[in-house]
Amino acid sequence: MYAVVLAGGGGTRLWPLSRAETPKPFLPLLGGEHGERSLLQMTVDRLVGHPELPLTSADVSIVTDRRYTRLVREQLPETRILGEPAGRNTAAAVALATAAIERPDDEVMLVVPADHLIGDEATYRDVLRAAAERLARGAFGSTEPLVTLGIQVSRAATEYGYLLPRTDLGASIGGLRAYPLRAFEEKPTAERAASLLLEPGVAWNAGIFGWQRRAIRDALNRYTGLMTLIGASHASEAGLAGAYDQLKPVSIDYAVLEPAARDGRVVMGAMDVGWDDLGSWSALLGATGIGGTGRVVQAGEAAEAAEDELVVERVDGRLSLAAGPRAILGTSPSAILRGATAGRPRLEELLDRVSRWEARS
Repeated sequence: MYAVVLAGGGGTRLWPLSRAETPKPFLPLLGGEHGERSLLQMTVDRLVGHPELPLTSADVSIVTDRRYTRLVREQLPETRILGEPAGRNTAAAVALATAAIERPDDEVMLVVPADHLIGDEATYRDVLRAAAERLARGAFGSTEPLVTLGIQVSRAATEYGYLLPRTDLGASIGGLRAYPLRAFEEKPTAERAASLLLEPGVAWNAGIFGWQRRAIRDALNRYTGLMTLIGASHASEAGLAGAYDQLKPVSIDYAVLEPAARDGRVVMGAMDVGWDDLGSWSALLGATGIGGTGRVVQAGEAAEAAEDELVVERVDGRLSLAAGPRAILGTSPSAILRGATAGRPRLEELLDRVSRWEARS
């Protein structure tokens, strides 16, 4: 068993806290018991050195844009780094990891995003182990299935994709409730999300996967041309850059798992581990105990902050917090936070923590 951590994405829904040069995974967002550990460091912390998972730092690789390899090396000096010439979404990242990490063909690769919050980490590790040791070794008639882990839904979310299992064929395997997957569904409209809540067994797509190295290589070959391009060039910096120049950004879900599900080759394991992707200001405010909701105002967009709202912006490149009422028409993105006034001290701590990290980086 080995793990691939995907550390990409710009975190645009958290602007101006995150920026293109310092995306969300590298920021110390949570504080408290986590101190100044970044989301990326916390991701690796929960994978390595625990009895539930037989993983060491040598078993973990980070796939990231080459722009961020220095940040990864500073934060995780003991892990292997695979630098992509440019961000091309998760299908290219998985293909690079499949080609570049030399492990036995039957060994299971876990794939996890670098920027998630997991409340129940011990149960999470139990789920990963069951997915790797039981599901990815064969389930529901497939000897080498592609495994995706689904999050128990709690609301009609429009910011997540959905997994639709065949509940009539569900079974408990290794203590994990599992199903053949019949379909993926991309981020839905509000009306469709409400109807999805009524689907038996429906789950959010967290982008957490497990599969034998041979299984994902064969699937990439079957459904994409990525292994032909990346597999032949991954050892050459110039060659890999040339390959990436030919790629369009596409997710592993769309490129491989959706057609594989139609072919009956995908298994879903269900989990409830206190998961959140911290993908928006509203999610971050909730996770840090500040409360409220937030939205990003793009550069050049006119907006008004009300008297009971707070504004996060950058002044001369530094994070700043101001109270409404006020007009907004900035040259860089800002965020308007509603219902966060009572949590202002915690918000100031968050901004100070990120500012200190930026000053050191």
